[in-house]
Amino acid sequence: MIAVIDYGMGNLRSVAKALQKVGGDARIVESREALARATKIVLPGVAAFGDAIDRIRAAGLDRAIVDAVRAGTPYLGFCLGLQLLFDVSYEYGEHRGLGILPGKVVRFAESPAGDAERIKIPHIGWNQVRLRGRNCPLLAGVDDGAYFYFDHSYHVVPADESIIAATTEYGGEFVSAVWKDNVFASQFHPEKSQTLGLKILENFVRL
Repeated sequence: MIAVIDYGMGNLRSVAKALQKVGGDARIVESREALARATKIVLPGVAAFGDAIDRIRAAGLDRAIVDAVRAGTPYLGFCLGLQLLFDVSYEYGEHRGLGILPGKVVRFAESPAGDAERIKIPHIGWNQVRLRGRNCPLLAGVDDGAYFYFDHSYHVVPADESIIAATTEYGGEFVSAVWKDNVFASQFHPEKSQTLGLKILENFVRL
């Protein structure tokens, strides 16, 4: 069973339906008990980091997610589901994340790119994804330079660059996908990225 985590924010039904379309037994879950029974975990997200992590912690899902990942359960996160993996976010203050991956989440204008202040924030729409060439299973069948759909104002800065699976240009280069062991996550939205998005979800289902 693929658990699509419900923490009270985001359009989960579209995510679950997309996973089901590519053959996954996807179910929306909101309890630690249901999450513990899952063979795979999906954490989508369209919300502010602080609100999301507060809701996750209030439901006791933070420990359940961390325990499942450490036990080797495949995890797929996208957009906020990527950002929540990291140590800290600076979205409207400072908020501690799940701490599964070392690093931080920063706003585009705070990135080291010299022209970041001149780009439109949030970054919304289709953009190219450049593969890092580590043969990430999630990105199998995706060509370098393929387009995916983005909608975000913040991006991750991993402390360990070896986990970077793909990058994208927007006022400079930012990380658009990561991979470490059983953890896969993207800044773009597979469920909104049409054929290639479904390909990524299918790759996750087939892991």
